[in-house]
Amino acid sequence: MYNVLIIDDEEPLREAIRIVGDWDRLGIEHIYEATNGKLGMELLGQHSIDVVMVDMKMPEMNGIEFLRVIEKAYPHLLTIVISGYNDFEFTRQAIQSRVVDYLLKPINRQDLNQALRKAVDILESRKQSQDEFINQSITLNMSLPKLKEKLYMSILDGSFKKQANTALLSLIGADQQGNRFGVIVLRLLNRDEIRRTRFHGDADLMDFAVTNVLAQTSDERLRCFSFPHPRREREVVSICTLASGQQEHMSLLLAQVAQKAVANLHGLFNMVVVAGVGKLCTDVVELASAYRDAKTLIHSTDVLKLEGESILHTVPRQVGASEEVPWTDRLLSIQKDAQTGQANRAKVLLSDLLKQLAAGSVFRLQDADRLLREFHFLLREATIELGTPVSASNQEETLGELGRVVEGNLSADFTSFADYSQRLHRMLELYIAGVQHAQAGNQPFDITEIKRYIDRYYFEDIKISFFAETYFLSREYLMKLFKQQFGYGIHEYVQKVRMDKAKELLGDSSLKIQEISDMLGYKDKNYFSKAFRNYYQVSPSEYRVSLQ
Repeated sequence: MYNVLIIDDEEPLREAIRIVGDWDRLGIEHIYEATNGKLGMELLGQHSIDVVMVDMKMPEMNGIEFLRVIEKAYPHLLTIVISGYNDFEFTRQAIQSRVVDYLLKPINRQDLNQALRKAVDILESRKQSQDEFINQSITLNMSLPKLKEKLYMSILDGSFKKQANTALLSLIGADQQGNRFGVIVLRLLNRDEIRRTRFHGDADLMDFAVTNVLAQTSDERLRCFSFPHPRREREVVSICTLASGQQEHMSLLLAQVAQKAVANLHGLFNMVVVAGVGKLCTDVVELASAYRDAKTLIHSTDVLKLEGESILHTVPRQVGASEEVPWTDRLLSIQKDAQTGQANRAKVLLSDLLKQLAAGSVFRLQDADRLLREFHFLLREATIELGTPVSASNQEETLGELGRVVEGNLSADFTSFADYSQRLHRMLELYIAGVQHAQAGNQPFDITEIKRYIDRYYFEDIKISFFAETYFLSREYLMKLFKQQFGYGIHEYVQKVRMDKAKELLGDSSLKIQEISDMLGYKDKNYFSKAFRNYYQVSPSEYRVSLQ
């Protein structure tokens, strides 16, 4: 049986580790806890500890300091590091300290128990006197997909500093002379459809399947590590490493891998992909430039020529810029017509815009994305301003879908220009449906209803959220409409009614100030007095005296 020490200043994380760990199955008897490295050192002196799980950011003594101390004081102690996503300084120290594994927050059950299993296996090996196993570099055990993904992303976004992070290069084979690197970027055009129809809506399962397909395209000559871009849900990145001796064939191998991956994704899942292959690199940090090259190739894709089939770009093409179509003014006109009841005219204007784009010589994917974003943003802002009841749970199905448009969750799939046109038309139709619902019967909302309510129930705890939920209108819209109609904000008007009533009640000498405070809805006499003074520059008592 073995003993484990968890060192972390966050109690929820320590509790989570206790809950998800398979302690009995792993043969772990005692679990000790400490909130910082200093207390952890004290527990090491009091108990027989086999494995320490240590967070890197802690008060008193942080993880780096703790690892440096135990390297000398407890050289055979096994450690598992817990850290955030971008803490490269911590990663370096972890490798130098030969930790068993490196876990990224938030910790999940599988990663935790996999790391503990590694530690237990090492402990079992020690029992069998296999010391040579312990002396091998444990760095290989740290090659977790999430850690490698983090490392590659720092290279792609240009934040990785090679000289300051040389200890990390072995994780990706960048420390070996002669290795070459390449990058393949894939844009998944029908991602939402495939996620819904093939993976029961599970995006994580779909991402795993896609990266698994890409992994299977690797061979002994060219190894590929693939992952979905953490900030771009339709993008998958595959970093390829070619061992020394294959350089002359790397361009061909990269193209073959990309072609095979695109074909497999389409054959297995009917996934339509646009892929770009970046330039070859002799230095791993050059992958940032290669990544930009691959993205440029993808952005240059002519949407007018998309016909529901995957496309692979391996070399730069001469593609002109999309013709200048002044769509901003068109979109504003479309939104205005839709909001003022001219739905048919709005649809015609959108059709005319799309026809003009279709008649051009080229319409790049980059420009198609931009138009889609701008149209969505405009409709979203207009919907909020209008006060369309998109958040009401009891509205009909079309309003629920409109809510998804407002929140940016409507599918942006398109695999042809026809699909693209339908997508924009669908967004407009949903917006029009929302407008018509908000203006049902051509009866605008009567904001005086809220004023009458305040005049009658001024002594209650009045909140704008109550009106928003009652009338299925956004708080922003209600506040704007009330201000335009009465010259006061809703909270300002509540205060005005209470203060006017306070003056009236203070004229009745039989009422105590505490009673007046209660009648106006104030829970505290002092708070009422302060509010009255702020409003009239005199206290309630002073005002009452002035009436005599």
